[in-house]
Amino acid sequence: MSLAPRAVLVHRTTEYEELVARHGTHGQAAFFLRSRGGDIEEVTERHRRTRRSMAEVTAAVPLTWRQTRVERADLDRFLFAPEDVVVVVGQDGLVANVAKYLTGQPVLGVDTDPGRNPGVLVRHRPGDVAGLLPAVLARGTGVDELTMVEAVADDTQRLVALNEIYLGAPGHQTVRYRLGLDDDRGAVEAQASSGVLVGTGTGASGWLRSVWQERGGALSLPRPTDDRLLWFVREAWPSPVTGTSLVAGELAVGSGLRLTVESERLVAFGDGMEGDAVQLTWGQTVRVGVCGERLRLVG
Repeated sequence: MSLAPRAVLVHRTTEYEELVARHGTHGQAAFFLRSRGGDIEEVTERHRRTRRSMAEVTAAVPLTWRQTRVERADLDRFLFAPEDVVVVVGQDGLVANVAKYLTGQPVLGVDTDPGRNPGVLVRHRPGDVAGLLPAVLARGTGVDELTMVEAVADDTQRLVALNEIYLGAPGHQTVRYRLGLDDDRGAVEAQASSGVLVGTGTGASGWLRSVWQERGGALSLPRPTDDRLLWFVREAWPSPVTGTSLVAGELAVGSGLRLTVESERLVAFGDGMEGDAVQLTWGQTVRVGVCGERLRLVG
């Protein structure tokens, strides 16, 4: 017997909940914000909107479906199943946070704060969910296949991200490494920099775009569904033993960027989640390229 679909509602702790957890009570949180020119009422109202949205989405799940919830901090310990439909209730960044843990499950992004969130990945409102969930399982439902980026180390550690992968020293200090491309006949360059950023078309609306603008926009930004990545070396330092000739480029399917560590420690993390990083040490090599998996985002 096949299992009924399961709606997995992904959410995150609100700013109000974090403040109360840190300061103990509503009153103490309000005093803390007032002392810094803030207003607890604005934070409380965003909390209420988020909770109302969560309740509306929960009620919209069909009675014949199973459902469960997972908070962002628990994503790395949650086991997603093939029959899951993932409903992300919150900000655009929350979709990126969950993407690395999926293997083809459809994702429905629900915006809890329209006008405050860009709505690039959380494209729907809570009131849309009741009609969208049954349609997600139907054939022909509009789903965008968003390109992701992956990093694979020589010890089989693997990292996947929707926006970008950063490779560098913890704390973004200077790191030393050798950089090369798959299709460059084995040529490599020794570098010292504050890290390397490799991003997708989805990431082109965030961190990748800021670096791209700094470099004058000479390379064309990919679209979210393009099988193409851009990469940039941040603040490469020229010296007698380190170069700056390989500082930017693009990667198509099948091509990769290879980085061999020449420092005591280097980390690779995706979409800003530094707590879930690949740890690399002297002499290890990591390859970064287009991921074979895609994020299936309901349009």
